[in-house]
Amino acid sequence: MPFFGFLILSLFGRSIGKQGSAVLSVIFMAFVIILSMFGFNSVCFDNNLYFVDLAMWVTSGCVKISWGFLFDSLSMSMLLMISIISFLVHFYSIGYMGTDPHLPRFMSYLSLFTFFMFILVTSDNFIQLFLGWEGVGLCSYLLINFWFTRLEANKAALKALLMNRIGDFGLLLGILFLFYILRTVDFSVTFVLAPYFMLKTYSILQYEFEILTFVCICLFIGSIGKSAQIGLHTWLPSAMEGPTPVSALIHAATMVTAGVFLVIRCSPLFEYAPKALLFVVIIGVITAVFAATIGLVQNDLKKSNCVLYYKSTWVYGFHMWSL
Repeated sequence: MPFFGFLILSLFGRSIGKQGSAVLSVIFMAFVIILSMFGFNSVCFDNNLYFVDLAMWVTSGCVKISWGFLFDSLSMSMLLMISIISFLVHFYSIGYMGTDPHLPRFMSYLSLFTFFMFILVTSDNFIQLFLGWEGVGLCSYLLINFWFTRLEANKAALKALLMNRIGDFGLLLGILFLFYILRTVDFSVTFVLAPYFMLKTYSILQYEFEILTFVCICLFIGSIGKSAQIGLHTWLPSAMEGPTPVSALIHAATMVTAGVFLVIRCSPLFEYAPKALLFVVIIGVITAVFAATIGLVQNDLKKSNCVLYYKSTWVYGFHMWSL
């Protein structure tokens, strides 16, 4: 439904008008919330688990990647949260962006971002997750640079794009190496095979390293870029140059939690890589302390909220992980 909203607003936004575009996108998101609630009730309260295999996506030799979806407690929790927050942001944007002549384009970007977030959190394999991951990054660039006539918005969007590409390289490297050793990218098969590779090592340039540790660190580097942790964090404060609804939807509630989602989703791999777990804890603690010290002297309201995110996201992530 968000994708259909994006198509309609992109093709017929001028004909529908600002009010029509805003109302249409909000109605689509309201239906999404209703469907998400039904799914959340079925999965989380009735303890059901759903695999939806739509079609074969890639077939090349031994490589078989299907276009499918996984609906478990983690994905449905994220799906419901994203639906509610996206609906509220869409609704708030009607008033906040009401005087902007490009409101249909803005609402279409919000709908496209929501669609890619749904793809990210419901995918049942790493390649489909990477598709949603990259789509979210693209929408982030478009939304930060929405007021493209402002030089600061251009710089902030480019910074966000480049910083995320660094993290995405680590994620892609981890996925490729995982496929090289397991010959699969499906979550279910990968997590089942993980214990058998706990003590396996690989040699590069006469250096032996544990396979799962290397893969988990690469995956975590991807989450570092998307969640703006220490080292790849500079893009997030600059991204506040975008409209306030963008900051609320992307940089405080949904996209930046994709890194935490990735770590939790791949927790069956991290459990067999204790060194990677230690690396996650060190980076998370440094990020939280670093953000707290910045918050003591920050005088910009939007950037202060951004700093609070640094701490809250990883406290939430560690709590979910411990549970």
